[in-house]
Amino acid sequence: MKVVHTIQELRDQLQGQLRIAFVPTMGNLHDAHLALMRMARQYGDPVVASIFVNPLQFGPNEDFERYPRTLERDIEKLEAARDVYVLFAPTEQEMYPEPQNFRVQPPTGLGNILEGAVRPDFFQGVSTVVLKLFSCVQPRVAVFGKKDYQQLMIIRQMCRQFQLPVEILAHETVREEDGLAISSRNRFLSAQERVLAPQMYQQLCLMRDQLLAGEQDLAKIEQQASAQLNATGWQVDYMSVRRQRDLLPPTVQELEQHEPLVVLGAAHLGGARLIDNLEVFME
Repeated sequence: MKVVHTIQELRDQLQGQLRIAFVPTMGNLHDAHLALMRMARQYGDPVVASIFVNPLQFGPNEDFERYPRTLERDIEKLEAARDVYVLFAPTEQEMYPEPQNFRVQPPTGLGNILEGAVRPDFFQGVSTVVLKLFSCVQPRVAVFGKKDYQQLMIIRQMCRQFQLPVEILAHETVREEDGLAISSRNRFLSAQERVLAPQMYQQLCLMRDQLLAGEQDLAKIEQQASAQLNATGWQVDYMSVRRQRDLLPPTVQELEQHEPLVVLGAAHLGGARLIDNLEVFME
């Protein structure tokens, strides 16, 4: 595996390659990241991964400074897995040699709901860095996880509207045995909080089951799930039922017509903010 730190080194390594598969990450790699890279290998060659903790997507009171940076360990994991040909690990100065005044603004109605409502600059920062990474890597396909469901939708729309020649592939959420979605932020959980952490997934499963059973009172479903989590020490940002196609709330008529849905949650548990979701296909 080649490890490069500058855009010029990256382009030199990839010159003439037409089937690049790309997996952008912020590092602190875990089994879910490695699963994305295995998927990438099925759809392209060579596979390029990036590790960059992007300051543009962190708010002033978020965890940018304490976000885990484990580059040496990450390199060891990638070399052992043998799926990645080039790892691009730029510095902040390399990615942003001057103030990033040109930024990608996701559309109102998708970028400012759910995560966008709680973290106002998050999707602008994500979209900007992903567009910049795509420019550097020039992949044919890129792989993202479904755990970040809204992010996946925004990146797909960005590629479509900017006519980027990149196919966005989605990998199913990778979970621990007890259902907790694997995330770098899980390391912020205490031992006691780790025991409670699967409760979000359990509540999402309950929300899904209520929808499949024909419950149409969405406010009731959402409020019950939020109340159950808050009662056990969580601080819920949202537990929500949305349409898969645009993340807007479904109408009663759409529920009756079996509109594909997704239930999404975000909440703080101790020092960790966790997100998760489940797709719901009505029969």
